[in-house]
Amino acid sequence: MKTLEEQLRLIKHGVENLLPEEDFKKKLAKSIAENKPLTIKLGLDPTAPDIHLGHTVVLRKLKTFQDLGHQIVILIGDFTARNCSTGDPTGKSATRPPLDEAAVAHNAATYKEQIFKVLDESKTKVVYNSEWLSKLSFEDVLKLAAKYTVARMLERDDFQKRYSEGRAIGVHEFMYPLMQGYDSVALHADIEFGGTDQTFNLLMGRHLQEEYGQEPQTIITMPILEGLDGVQKMSKSLGNYIGISEPATEMYGKAMSIPDELMMRYFMLVTDMSIEEQEELAAALENGTAHPRDTKMKLAHTIVRLYHGEEAANEAQEQFIRVFQKHDLPTDIPEYAIAKPTEPVYVPQLLTDAGLTASNSEARRSIKAGAFKINGEKCSDENIELSEDMVLQVGKRKFIKIKFN
Repeated sequence: MKTLEEQLRLIKHGVENLLPEEDFKKKLAKSIAENKPLTIKLGLDPTAPDIHLGHTVVLRKLKTFQDLGHQIVILIGDFTARNCSTGDPTGKSATRPPLDEAAVAHNAATYKEQIFKVLDESKTKVVYNSEWLSKLSFEDVLKLAAKYTVARMLERDDFQKRYSEGRAIGVHEFMYPLMQGYDSVALHADIEFGGTDQTFNLLMGRHLQEEYGQEPQTIITMPILEGLDGVQKMSKSLGNYIGISEPATEMYGKAMSIPDELMMRYFMLVTDMSIEEQEELAAALENGTAHPRDTKMKLAHTIVRLYHGEEAANEAQEQFIRVFQKHDLPTDIPEYAIAKPTEPVYVPQLLTDAGLTASNSEARRSIKAGAFKINGEKCSDENIELSEDMVLQVGKRKFIKIKFN
C-alpha cells in the first residue's frame, strides 16, 4: 500500500475541492493504519444514458481510488428518478416529469456498460437507492424532513432563483437533497464525489450522517471539462463532445480538434497519463521541445486507446495521417448500396439517406460551404450522376462508397 503522502498526491491531482481537507487526511491515514479501504460513493441519476468524456472526469478519479485499494460504490438513483421528478433538480429552471420503471432500468444498464470502460467491474459495487428509500415509512420520512429547514433549503441557488421569480417548486424537490444525503447514511460513505454544482447536496450527506451519529463524509468535487469549442462545458446538446462509445476514427478526429491550450487539462482529467509524464510534457511544450501537433496526436491516441485498445488507436492515427495530412482517402470506407439510377440523383436526399447528414437542409448547407466532395474533389452540384465505387464525402470524417445493387 502506498504511503499517506503518495496517496494524497495522486488523489489531489486535478481535484477542484476537497472538503474538509483535514478530515479527509485523517480518514486516509486511519485507512492506511488499519489497512481498511475507504468507501467512496458516486451517485448517478439514470436519466441520460450516453456518457461522454466530460462524465469520465469523476470516473478517472474514482479509478485512482480503486487502484489504491479503496471500495468504489456506484449508487444508481432509481428511486429518486422514478419519484422525485427526473432525478436531481440541481440547476433546473422548472420541474420535470418522472421516468417510468422501464426507462430507469434501460438507462441504468447502459450506464453500467459504459462506466466499466473506466472502472474495474470486479472491484466496483453497484447499488440502487430503492433498496432502502422504498422501505421508509411516512413516519421515517417526516423524521428525515425534520432534520433540515426550508430556510436552509432555499439557500440553494436554483431554488432561491425560482422562489424569487415566483416559479413553481414542488415540495418533493426539497426531498431530493434529503434523499441523496440519506443515501450516504445508508452506505456509511467515507467520501462522496460530485460536480461543483452538486456541493449543496453533497454537504447534506455530511449533515445527515452527523444527525444519525455517523462520522461525516468528506467531499470531492471535480472540475467541469470544457468541450471541443474550448469555451462551454462538454455537452451532447452543444455538439462539443467526444462520446466514449463513438467509433475509434471519429473519436480520434474529434480529439484532434481540442484547443491547444486545453491539451494538458485533458491529459490531466480524462487520461491515465502519470503525474510525472504530465509534468515532463508540460515543460516540453513550454520550452518548445514538444510540438503542439505531435502532442495533440499523442492525446488523441491515448483517448482512443483507453476505450478501443492499442491496435484501434494505431489504426485511427494512421487513417488520420493518411486522410488529413496526406489528403488520401481512408482504406475502410463503408459501402452504400443503391439501385442503379437511370437519371441524376438529388444529392441532399442521398446524403441524408446515407447518414452523412442529418437532414436535407444540413446537406445543402454542407454543399454550399464546400464540404461535399466526390472522389476527393469539391462538388457544388445538387444533382449528380452516380457511378460504381464513387466516393462521397461530407466534412473531414464522413465517407461512403457507392455500390449498385
